Amino acid sequence: MASLQLQLSLLLCCIFVGAHVEGLQNYTDALTKSILYFQGQRSGRLPPDQRIKWRSHSGLTDGSLAQVDLTGGYYDAGDNVKFNFPMAFTTTMLSWSILEYGKRLGPELGNARAAVRWGSDYLLKSATATPGRLYVGVGDPNADHKCWERPEDMDTPRTVYYVSPQNPGSDVAAETAAALAAASMVFKAADPKYSAKLLVVAKNVMEFARKYTGAYSDKLGSAVCPFYCSYSGYKVDYILGSNPMKMSYMVGYGMRFPIRIHHRGSSIASVASRPQHVGCQDGFQQYYYSKSPNPNFLIGAVVGGPDDKDAYIDDRTDYGRNEPATYTTAALVGPLAYLAGSYGK
Repeated sequence: MASLQLQLSLLLCCIFVGAHVEGLQNYTDALTKSILYFQGQRSGRLPPDQRIKWRSHSGLTDGSLAQVDLTGGYYDAGDNVKFNFPMAFTTTMLSWSILEYGKRLGPELGNARAAVRWGSDYLLKSATATPGRLYVGVGDPNADHKCWERPEDMDTPRTVYYVSPQNPGSDVAAETAAALAAASMVFKAADPKYSAKLLVVAKNVMEFARKYTGAYSDKLGSAVCPFYCSYSGYKVDYILGSNPMKMSYMVGYGMRFPIRIHHRGSSIASVASRPQHVGCQDGFQQYYYSKSPNPNFLIGAVVGGPDDKDAYIDDRTDYGRNEPATYTTAALVGPLAYLAGSYGK
């Protein structure tokens, strides 16, 4: 994963570029869609107010291999794995967006808080389920990537990963502590009891990170690192359509946007429209290699984007250009809130 310093630099770049392009994009619409995106990434039992209707309950036995409850949280990208490091970063970035630009979020403030809470609830479970352990992931990424299944159908191993004093992971522990602490600030006035709980656990996890040093990527690198150790960012207006391709790289925004994104749930017919189980290899043959648009739009998803020559091909099999991820979209929410609040559209 790129350094936080790099990501913060990209965010500042995103913010200040807006001063030169007032009126060019509908930032309010993009903000709404960027927050809605996170509902499409939800794992667990979905609430009655779920707005992305093509998603259904999934991952309801997560954690059972370790005899703990690790349901909930977010699938991090176009696969069905839950990586706690990027999820914690995502939660931190969403929280920071609210803390910095909450007054500019307008009617989206409640939805942004809900997005934070979906992540922080899961991180609380991960930090408190077993004394002396911090759970850091669910799902075997290598097995998962060999299948093309909806999260509602997944039957790959839901392997549970954790760090402990014997196998430390101060990097993921510190990021988890940061996420919980930031979320605590978000809910300080809205839900004081929940905020206090988050803060207590954040302090405990931070103490764990300080006491037991070592990078969890050193222990789990061959299984996990290839799937989270790289991401990048783009200037806001470039993402929204001011680019040589004359298209938006956010699904559902603008007149032209990616329609064949590398995302299992989006690319396979929903459970509501096709209740029959879609198997591991069936998904590849029927959907992955199809040239048809995805049957479900993952509104607000920001794809990997073009190459260094600004060329882009809308091809589901090209995950480098076409896979969205929570941690890239989360980094966009704050700049969009700033721009929407500044320019009113």
